[in-house]
Amino acid sequence: MRLLFIGGTEFVGRHMVDAALARGHEVTLFNRGTNPNVPAGVERITGDRDGGLDALRSRTWDVVIDTPGYVPRVVRQSAELLAGAVERYVFISTISVYGDLTTPGMNETARLATLDDPTTETVNSRTYGGLKALCEQEVRRVYGDARSLILRPGYIVGPYDPTDRFTYWIIRAARGGEMLAPGSEGSPLQFIDARDLAEFALRLIEWRAAGTYNVTGPTRPLTWGEFLETARRVTGGQTFFTWVPDEFLLEREVGRPGQLPLWVPGPAAGVHSVSIEKAVRDGLQTRPLGETIADTLEWRQAVDRPLEAGIDPDREAEVLAAWHEREEH
Repeated sequence: MRLLFIGGTEFVGRHMVDAALARGHEVTLFNRGTNPNVPAGVERITGDRDGGLDALRSRTWDVVIDTPGYVPRVVRQSAELLAGAVERYVFISTISVYGDLTTPGMNETARLATLDDPTTETVNSRTYGGLKALCEQEVRRVYGDARSLILRPGYIVGPYDPTDRFTYWIIRAARGGEMLAPGSEGSPLQFIDARDLAEFALRLIEWRAAGTYNVTGPTRPLTWGEFLETARRVTGGQTFFTWVPDEFLLEREVGRPGQLPLWVPGPAAGVHSVSIEKAVRDGLQTRPLGETIADTLEWRQAVDRPLEAGIDPDREAEVLAAWHEREEH
């Protein structure tokens, strides 16, 4: 198949391009041309999705895959311009589109988030889910249900992840010593290896599937305790975990974004128990957790930049000391 990727050089797009090439598809990338990560033999068309789409005119593809769409007005431009040029529009959305993350087991029919100001183009933690929901709406408006494929991943992890949300825990487990573990060992945890997301997306594209799918994992339930124990085992870190309750961490203001990534205390914890029954039924497979951990560690050890997420070691030690003092009294 002839696939057009909007983006295609960063994290998720990069893995999807690799998967498409491995499966023998013809790939074209449309982006601003600032990232050199373009595999040999892949055509690149340079432009800007916000007002600079002219280079796509008079061309046709079987499918367009939109990985970096965040603003409805901008998604509308590519959706409308390509309506007669592609058979299907694949939009990578997010489970953050759901309006009530307090409910465990949400499936694809759950209520979506709305915005007080649907015209906003400011993307932040308060607007992200609502904006993505409006982007989905634009795709469906142009392509209808039969020609649109909406994928709603949870936290996406693995090599090339620029956020380091998953990576922090791997690096920290490898470092050893006493490690702050948030909440309780039995709390549920969900994320999807970007490579598994890519393989599932390509499977659906090849089947000419349509509709909406929650895409997170693993395909069997995972807990925080199992995750951190696996990270310790795979990395070989001489680490021991001290589990600190959500309430204490919130009292100590450790819940600020990025400090303990993936940890979602309180009502929004439903984000880690989303139903993926539909995706599993249609072929979603997730690789062993240890493989994702090992590959992420190998990649990150070759990256020369500070971690983008995670609690500062001194702050971690301070919180642990305060918790131990609380326990003693």
